[in-house]
Amino acid sequence: MAKTAIVLGATGFTGNILLKMLLEDDRYGQIRVFGRNSCNIKHPKLEEYIIDLFELAHYSNKFNADEVFCCIGTTKAKTSNKEIYTKIDFGIPVAAAKLCRENDIKTYVVISALGAKKNSRVFYNRTKGKMEAVVLEQQIENTYILKPSLISGKRKEFRLGEYLFNAVMSLFKPLFKFGSLKRYKPIAPETIAKCMIWLTNNNYDSGRIESEKIHELGE
Repeated sequence: MAKTAIVLGATGFTGNILLKMLLEDDRYGQIRVFGRNSCNIKHPKLEEYIIDLFELAHYSNKFNADEVFCCIGTTKAKTSNKEIYTKIDFGIPVAAAKLCRENDIKTYVVISALGAKKNSRVFYNRTKGKMEAVVLEQQIENTYILKPSLISGKRKEFRLGEYLFNAVMSLFKPLFKFGSLKRYKPIAPETIAKCMIWLTNNNYDSGRIESEKIHELGE
């Protein structure tokens, strides 16, 4: 029987690629998208809900699926207000995890970040780390927290920091094949999306999945 999946963040860099892959995957019969903007895709499998994601908990009756994929995330450049930043990067993924628990959804996949730690001195990493901890507290049967390195590729918006970082990283690309440096190798959004789908269709232990393992499973 074909599965139903929910996607949060389907208009984003990785989320949009994931959505298109799911729509073309015969294992899925319906894809439900929750977001503040339309993904502007017409497809018989697609069911779209335009909502305020800060109020996601109010849509519990619509939040039913076999699997939930959360690709929500922002940056300091786009969201300089720390309160709003927290509501996005912590609040939305946690609200989705709680709905999974309440509605007995057994699989939850969420994108975090490589340096996420709940006791980090860096606000961004600390916010993501706290999100990871609360998500795991929900004890969803299959919980996968992906911790990718810098996501490479051409975005719609220009990000100077990422552009400069990618330029520097390209010079050291050969070094990413060795030892502990492998975890810092930039990763393509397609690789992350493929890994997310692979995880939900294969037996793999729940928990945090580091960037080098994402490369391995997604490629």
